[in-house]
Amino acid sequence: MLEVRELVAGYGEVRVLRGISLWVGAGEVVALVGSNGAGKTTTLRTISGLIRPVAGEVIFNGRRIDGLKPHEVVRLGVVQVPEGRKLFPTLTVLENLELGAYIPEAKRYRAQSLELVFEFFPVLAERRNQAAGTLSGGQQQMLAIARALMARPKLLMLDEPSLGLAPNVVTEIFRKVSQIREAGTTVLLVEQNVRRALKVADRGYVLENGRIVLEGSGAELLTNDHVRRAYLGI
Repeated sequence: MLEVRELVAGYGEVRVLRGISLWVGAGEVVALVGSNGAGKTTTLRTISGLIRPVAGEVIFNGRRIDGLKPHEVVRLGVVQVPEGRKLFPTLTVLENLELGAYIPEAKRYRAQSLELVFEFFPVLAERRNQAAGTLSGGQQQMLAIARALMARPKLLMLDEPSLGLAPNVVTEIFRKVSQIREAGTTVLLVEQNVRRALKVADRGYVLENGRIVLEGSGAELLTNDHVRRAYLGI
């Protein structure tokens, strides 16, 4: 579904990604893990079209997309949930969700999509008329994910969905990631919580200083000596 080939990207003269390659198959959860500053968010932003790569290619369903604008990437079915949620705090839960279905392809199925996200996240149905900014941190993260699902993505990219959340809420968020995959949406998951990410992932990549240093199944990476020492404190 998604293939990243020898991608080089960054900000101005600063090169953050230094020739990374990865792929995501349809129906998978793939984790991209690493420490803060490794280049995880830059990877997602480049795939989304928010950053133009210096070199390399991004291929989605057989089509090169690294030259497209962000809204064009979304229309093809690649949707990112940004770190920090980026909700509209003064708008209601329902209004935030409706904004997620702004592209014509998604508007036609808005009622059906609303039913689906309310099934995934019942608390949002209960609070549909509440201002988004008054929700708890966990509820806001659920809303951010639900808003992205309103666009009916083929590939959902999650950037640090567990950031700043209580452990019990983190457990619930990762349970929802599994449910989303089971419902047919492919997921590319960026996380600093390496243990949680690799447990839910079919496969994973370890990114360090802008380069992929390890790849394998989630189970393989969890038992890898380097991962255990560097990220799991074992």
